[in-house]
Amino acid sequence: MRLLQLPFPGARALATACTVLAAAAPLPAAAQSMALDPQAMARFDLGYAKCEARLPAMRGHRDDAYLSLRRLQLDDARRRQLAAARRSAAYQGELRRVKTAEAQGVAPAASSPLEHQCQALWAETQRVMHQPRR
Repeated sequence: MRLLQLPFPGARALATACTVLAAAAPLPAAAQSMALDPQAMARFDLGYAKCEARLPAMRGHRDDAYLSLRRLQLDDARRRQLAAARRSAAYQGELRRVKTAEAQGVAPAASSPLEHQCQALWAETQRVMHQPRR
């Protein structure tokens, strides 16, 4: 089976996260403590910045969007976890690596418009943001 080529670096991580999360409902313990992949988060953040540029309503909701992929809502504890992951060496290194690759023109070919992916992510984020808290 051949995977689709997605238009921004974080899209593959985004698609993988959606697939994994759709296959298994979150456990109560998983909702309390979430495991973060700082490298995947860096790719997601770069892709999300492109979406923010296209859809102004998305501005300021990066953490909500990231957590919506896990069907979680933002709270103070999760906000601290995300901030700590973004300060990590793994996150910073991946951010530099992806920005350098983009600057050199090494980006995956687009299989669908970025606009549609951004709109789908934003719709999912809105849905999760407005669910009762878990």
